[in-house]
Amino acid sequence: MTDTEFTGDEAAIDTATLPLDAWHRAKGGRMVEFAGYWMPIQYEGIMAEHLWVRENAGLFDVSHMGQLALSGDNVAEALETLLPGDIVGLKPGRMRYSLLLDEDGGILDDLMITNEGDQFGIVVNGAVKWEDIGHLRENLPDDITLNHNEDYGLLALQGPKAVDALARLVPEAASLVFMQAARAIWNGHAIGLSRSGYTGEDGFEISLPNEALEAFADALCAMAEVKPIGLGARDSLRLEAGLPLYGHDLTPAIDPVEADLGFAVSKRRREEENFPGAARILGHLEDGPPRKRVGLLVDGKLPVREGAKLFDGEDEIGVVTSGGFAPSVGAPIAMGYVPRDHAVAGTAIAAEVRGKLVHCTVTAMPFVPHNYIRKTGG
Repeated sequence: MTDTEFTGDEAAIDTATLPLDAWHRAKGGRMVEFAGYWMPIQYEGIMAEHLWVRENAGLFDVSHMGQLALSGDNVAEALETLLPGDIVGLKPGRMRYSLLLDEDGGILDDLMITNEGDQFGIVVNGAVKWEDIGHLRENLPDDITLNHNEDYGLLALQGPKAVDALARLVPEAASLVFMQAARAIWNGHAIGLSRSGYTGEDGFEISLPNEALEAFADALCAMAEVKPIGLGARDSLRLEAGLPLYGHDLTPAIDPVEADLGFAVSKRRREEENFPGAARILGHLEDGPPRKRVGLLVDGKLPVREGAKLFDGEDEIGVVTSGGFAPSVGAPIAMGYVPRDHAVAGTAIAAEVRGKLVHCTVTAMPFVPHNYIRKTGG
C-alpha cells in the first residue's frame, strides 16, 4: 500500500463509501480510492501518524474488510479443506492467521479466523472479499451457513497505549492477550474484539454495528493518547513489521513457503497432507522453495518501490513487492522475492530505480521488533 498504489481521482466509478466517510472528512482526512472504497490516506501526515502509533495509540478504520461468519455441523473440518491451518484444534476465544489456497497451493487471500464458540468468524481482505465469499460458497458443503456481516464495521486501535484507552470503554479488553478474542457490550451494542492487528504493535480490532461506529470512534479520539490514522501510516507500519499485503506481496502465483509463511501450515496438517496444494507446499518445506520473500535494507535515501527489478550484478533475479521510507528505521526498506540462494541475510543485491542501481542488503524481518502482548502482565 505505497503511495503509488493510491489514486486521488474522485471521478472513479462505483467507489463505495465507508460508514464513517463523513467523520473522516470532518477530521481532515485526505480521501483516496483503495479496494473499491474512499478511505483516508492521512490526516496530519504519514510520518507523524506512523510515529504516533509507535508511541501512543492510533485508530484505523478498516471497515472495508470482509467480516464473515460460518456455522453448521463440522464447519471446522469443512474449512480445513480450503485452509492449511489446524482449525479443528482452534479453541473458543482463540484466533489464527491462515491462508485461503487454490488447488495448486497458491494464495487466494490471507485472513484471520476466530473460534467464536457458536461459529467461526473470518476477516478477509477488502480487495478480494467478494471473490473469497464466492470461493467459500462454491467449495464448502451446502449445510454450512455463511453470513457476510455488512451491517458491522471494523476499527483497529494500535499502539502501546491502546489497551489503556480501550479498557476505559470496554474493560474486557485488558484481560485479552495476543490472538485472543471476546464478545462484549458497549452502550447496549453487541461488539466483538480481538487483541490483534497489522502494525507490529500491541493493539485491538473491534467489530461494531455500523450505527455505533461514530460514537465509539469519537469516544476513543476524545482521549489524549488516541488519534485517527490513515492508510499511509498503516502501510509503513506493516512494512516495518514485515507483514505482507495481499495483491502485492501475496498472489495466487505464490505459495505459503515462498511467502515465508510456512508457520501457517500447521504440524497436524503437514502430517495429514490433505490441504490444497499439499504436494507442492510440502515439497518446498522439505527441499526449500525456488524463491523466497525477504526484507531489504536500502542504501541511501532513495525509496525502492513495488515493481523495481532486483539484480545480482547484471543478472535480473527478482522483484520488489512493497517498499518505502520507514520512519522508525530512518531509512528506506523493502520486501520482495529473490531466488533461494540469494535469500540469506547479509546477501548484497541491487534494485533498479529510475534507471540506476541502488545497493540493497537482504535482511531478516521484522525490521522493527513486534510488541505483541503474549501473556498476562508482559
